[in-house]
Amino acid sequence: FRLARHVTDHQEAEYIVFCGVHFMAESADVLSSTRQRVILPDLAAGCSMADMAGIEQLESCWSELQAKSIENIIPVTYINSAASIKAFCGERGGVVCTSSNAEAVLKWAWERGQKILFLPDQHLGRNTACRMGVSLDDMVVWDPELEDGGVSSGDLDVAKLILWKGHCSVHTRFTVGQIEQARTAHPDIHVVVHPECTNEVVTAADSNGSTEYIKNLISEAPSGTTWGVGTEISLVNRIASENPDKTVFCLDTVVCPCSTMYRIHPAYVSWVLDGLLEGQIVNQITVDEKTRKFSRIALERMLTVV
Repeated sequence: FRLARHVTDHQEAEYIVFCGVHFMAESADVLSSTRQRVILPDLAAGCSMADMAGIEQLESCWSELQAKSIENIIPVTYINSAASIKAFCGERGGVVCTSSNAEAVLKWAWERGQKILFLPDQHLGRNTACRMGVSLDDMVVWDPELEDGGVSSGDLDVAKLILWKGHCSVHTRFTVGQIEQARTAHPDIHVVVHPECTNEVVTAADSNGSTEYIKNLISEAPSGTTWGVGTEISLVNRIASENPDKTVFCLDTVVCPCSTMYRIHPAYVSWVLDGLLEGQIVNQITVDEKTRKFSRIALERMLTVV
């Protein structure tokens, strides 16, 4: 949401040097005006989760579902996906969601179709639906590497939610064992995790929510409280520094940062800015017109669903 609002509120800027990952830079290009140019300092800054859903795989999945007469499906994609995936959803009546409005988006989609195809993160889809009271028996996982997704026609017929087999490599590192260890060391701890974690971890935690939810929950908590957090270490460290009156630590003691997110560093930004001063544009991110049109539709729908 912050990305979309920032881009649309700064239409006068000629260049957008995007210090994030590739799928975000694509979204920035989609939402920007035609006179603006989006630059990604390091093209290797990507997202392993987004890479788990390719457009050819999605098109094959859709065709197989149609061949099985599985219809009235609304495609929903997490913001962590390529522009081509967003466009696919936008062209077929679907929408993009964030971890903040995932529940509202699922409600929106079920008002328009009997089934939802949710991608690429199965855990966000599963945890959000469970929070809405949907049974795990009403969900199936579509594996794009298997014939027919590895799902029987009978299971597809009864499923309300078809989850794409994708995940976040950072958030799936968190375990129930880590939570148990944290509770043993700190009996009064409050454990909060991101919904990209597995369902077992989310169930074992005290609460779960988006990065903004986690940040606000801890900042508004009483002084002296203790927090075990299950999300990317850079956010945990920032929350800890902003709340010196509380004990805040990451549940994963090994600490596995998002390696692709860390690829953007000052040297790359300086290189890009120096190039602009010399009239050179490097690493410009451009989305073709058709993809831009339909991915923008899906993103604009996202902004209306709260």
